[in-house]
Parts: sequence; structure tokens; C-alpha cells
Amino acid sequence: MENFEDELTCSVCYNIFNDPRILPCSHTFCRNCLENVVNSSRHYSWRTSLAQIKCPSCRSTADLPLSGILSLPINFALKSIVEKYKTENHCKVTTCPEHNRQPLNVFCLKDRKLICGQCLTIGHHQGHAIDDLENAFVRERETASKYLRILSNKQFTGVSAVIKTLEEQMNHCKKIVQDDKKDLLHFFETLSETLEQKKQKLLAALNDVGQEIGEVYAAKIEEMKQIQDEELDLISLSSSVQEESSPIVYLENIHNIRERMKALKKKELIPIHLVEIHPRARQFLKNIWLKTNIGEINQMATPKINICFAKPENDKIIQDKYTNLCILLVIPIFIALLLFIVLCNTDIANSLTARYWTCLSKIVQPVLEVLQYTIYSIDDFIFSLS
Repeated sequence: MENFEDELTCSVCYNIFNDPRILPCSHTFCRNCLENVVNSSRHYSWRTSLAQIKCPSCRSTADLPLSGILSLPINFALKSIVEKYKTENHCKVTTCPEHNRQPLNVFCLKDRKLICGQCLTIGHHQGHAIDDLENAFVRERETASKYLRILSNKQFTGVSAVIKTLEEQMNHCKKIVQDDKKDLLHFFETLSETLEQKKQKLLAALNDVGQEIGEVYAAKIEEMKQIQDEELDLISLSSSVQEESSPIVYLENIHNIRERMKALKKKELIPIHLVEIHPRARQFLKNIWLKTNIGEINQMATPKINICFAKPENDKIIQDKYTNLCILLVIPIFIALLLFIVLCNTDIANSLTARYWTCLSKIVQPVLEVLQYTIYSIDDFIFSLS
């Protein structure tokens, strides 16, 4: 079969005949090969002119008609055999990736690869030494075992060492990530426990002040309800007395109502004062907690939450605006007098300071308390607006 394939191979391109044309000398070549011979560069010895062609096999010269190679007769017998051969053996033929449907039937000795006839004549392998497939197969028979020995050496490309290093780095990085995950979980678990403890303590403080509020107000409300019950009882008694027809009973009941009303009127109602819960949760969370470093949360003390009642007006030392004005006038006068005495006589200044400073501090202290309470109330009002 191989000899038969050689008979179907063009001696110019070494490929199976494609559109075979017969020269006057009876030699047959592919139409493309004959056109390449006519159009080939000047170093081909058989090129004479565009009107003639020299046979690549026998070197005889033949005149070409004006229509060129297309006017040469087709070798129909050979073409039929080639088509039948290609049909029966198309699955066994490896074609050239550069030239469509051209079988790889020649071995290039320079590039050591299979090529087709067009690669040799018009492709990148022009002028290269060639060999047939059988000789090339025998020559390259030991190459596979040689390459196997070379490739079996792990130092050939060093890729095994690179892969090993990359795998070690990957495992190291994965271990770091796993360790960081453990540290992260531990950190946030500890932080969550700390925050939970702080939350429970703050809630306990709020519960305590809530219980204190209940206790304080429950007693006051109960006392006021007793007065309210007495008032309702008198209303009911006054209503029932109106229907009394007996003068004696009526006058006794009226007297009783009158005396009870006097007693009821003398009972003092619990004064209503401004009340504040201090500090507010939003206040210390915003001003303290949000400004605290995470590492210092565990050291933060739970704030004491208190009920703050404003002092009654009649309990204040400073009762009216005239007293405040007098005090504010006396203080600068006293300080100016003291400075004057200091500049004149140090001994007298020390004596006066020791004698009157206690009295002055008693006068100034209530003013400072009022100012402090006023500032505190303004601060809470501004915070509630924010």
C-alpha cells in the first residue's frame, strides 16, 4: 500500500496528486505545482519564459498556450484513482495544519518535523533537506527513550521543586488564616462575654433605680390616696346629708363634715418637684463608652444611676432675685477690698482673710450650687435635643 501511495504522489510537492495535469512529455504533476514552476523565482533552472515550461522530471521544454496551465489535459484515470484512494483512506491521513487537506508525508531534517509538499515548495521549509517517513522513523526511533530519560530527571525544568515550594507556601498561608480565624473568634467571644457582663450590670443598675423609683413614689402615692379617699368620703357624706330630715342628725353630720374638712385642709400635699434620672443611658453611652478603647471596656466601672429631685423653693438659701443681686454685689466689693489691703499691708490681709473667709464661703457656696444645678439642667436639655 505504501508503494501504491508513492505512485500517487507528485514528485514536486510530495503530496497526493491534486488536479493532475499531463505535460507533452507524458509526465504528470499537480496543477498548482506546474503553476508554481512557471511562477517560481529565477533560481529554478527549468524556468525559461512565461510561454514555455520545462518538465521537472525529464527537463524537456514544452510550449504553453495563451491560457497557461489550465489548457493542459487532465489525467482523468489518475485523478479517479486518487479520489478513490482518498475516500478509502481519508481517516488515516494526517493533514497539514498550514495547508488545507495536504497530507504530512515528508520529514524535514532541519526542523525535525513532518511537513507536506507545499511546506517544502512554497512554505517555510523551502530548501530544507528532507527524508522519507520510513528512514525518519528509524532515525528517530531512539529519541523517545532519550527524552524519557531526560524528562524523568526532576531537575530538567525544576518545576517539581517550584510546585513543592508553592504547595508549602499555600499550606503555610492556609495555616496562618486558620490561626487568625481562631484568634478572631477568641477575641470576639471574649469581647462578647465582656459586653454581655457590662450589659447585665447596666441593666441591673437600671432595675435598681427602677425599683427605687417604685418604692419612693409608691409611698407618696399611697399617702395622697388616703387624702383622696377622705375627700371622696366627705363628698359622699355631704351628698347623703342633704336628704336628712332630722334636725339633730343633720346638725351633727354637718358639724362632723366641717371638722373633717378643716383637718383635711390642714394636711399638706406632697410637693411636686422636677425629677431627673442621672446619668441617662444615651448620655454615658455616647460620651463615655463610644470614646473608650475596646481594650479598656473591661476596666470601666458601672455608673451609679440616681434619682435627682430639685430642691423646693422654700428650702433654698437664696430665695429671690434681690438676695442674689446683693450677694453678687458684695463679692466683688470684698475681693477689691481684699486686694487693696494686700497691696498695702500683708499682715492685715492675712488676718482679715482668716477671719472672714469662712463666712464668705458659706455665702458663696449656695450660689455655686445653684449655678451648678442650672448648668446641669441646661446640659441635659441640650443632650435631649441631640
